[in-house]
Amino acid sequence: MNTTRRPANAPLIGIVAGEASGDILGAGLIRSLRKRYPGARFVGIGGDEMIAEGFQSLVPMERLSVMGLVEVLGRIRELFAIRARLLDYFFSNRPDVVIGIDSPDFTLTVERRCREAGIPSVHYVSPSVWAWRQKRIFKIAKSVDLMLTLFPFEARFYEEHGVPVAFVGHPLADRIAMHTDTAGARESLALDADKPVLAILPGSRGGEVERLGTLFLEAARWLQERRPDIQLVIPCVNRDRQKQIQALVESLAVKLPVTLVQGRSREVMAASDVVLLASGTATLEAMLLKKPMVVGYRLSNLSYKLLSKLVKVPWVALPNLLAKQPLVPELLQDDATADALGEAVLERLENEQERTRLQTAFTELHESLRQGADEKAAEAISGLLERSR
Repeated sequence: MNTTRRPANAPLIGIVAGEASGDILGAGLIRSLRKRYPGARFVGIGGDEMIAEGFQSLVPMERLSVMGLVEVLGRIRELFAIRARLLDYFFSNRPDVVIGIDSPDFTLTVERRCREAGIPSVHYVSPSVWAWRQKRIFKIAKSVDLMLTLFPFEARFYEEHGVPVAFVGHPLADRIAMHTDTAGARESLALDADKPVLAILPGSRGGEVERLGTLFLEAARWLQERRPDIQLVIPCVNRDRQKQIQALVESLAVKLPVTLVQGRSREVMAASDVVLLASGTATLEAMLLKKPMVVGYRLSNLSYKLLSKLVKVPWVALPNLLAKQPLVPELLQDDATADALGEAVLERLENEQERTRLQTAFTELHESLRQGADEKAAEAISGLLERSR
């Protein structure tokens, strides 16, 4: 075991990130922590963004990026082995703090084991414990010395349960400009500047696109019958999703003119007048771009019934949760029909007063989340480091 006392400006900081979004957060955090601790070393698991900041990754981050129950079960022995190797390193080298970024199924256990061994632990990005499976709060309380949240309503939940917490804001709110250049985005995408644009985002995963793709396309066709001037644009997260969506477009009984764009989802939303999208992080991005939106989602009937009993919040879209009121329509399960989605989009396309009201509300929410997340997170971690010395 390494018991050498380190200089105050040269702590050893353990970080564990399991996916691309966590890698981006980790890189920003490393930059801000290095301003406070020029001699700091950062080690654990991270991706290219963190490595570019001088981070030492003990295992390729891609080995943790597993989606779906079947895939996890197929890799469970490897994941256990990675965790054991990581903990062995942390116990032998005794970091001054260990920070888990998102990926709670993996990182919270690492944090708990480190905390039990006397190493301060931090979790960055709250699990959705405030929304469902709220009893997880007791496991979290045993696992962390500090929780860093992206949203203020998350921080309130932890405060109510006596878990040390700091609201740091959302990095996307820092990176997305307060004013959206719609004209520039349309020019970049070669769209007609004088015709309205509907951005359609049926999800980034194959299963989501399968459930929502045809529904959203039928809603777009309903809309086009009433607004023949509408331009329909779908950003596809990768080539596989593009092929999948192209096949759905071609399977429609009536030809629908749709522009498919690989990647560039933020640019497509920036170019739009209205966004039709699945619930998820994209709703936050649309809000930060100040775009009216309609949220639609469907699950299997069994999954929906189970989740309906577990979920403890009145809305699923982040703008509504942040505002504590239904700013954007949510059409879920049986309510998510092509006609209903099309009507909701048309209302937001043609109601100028509503568009102005949303612009104001979204701007206020953007300002509330624009906290300088990297710096605030580093400040909170620095405070924990100083207290633990």
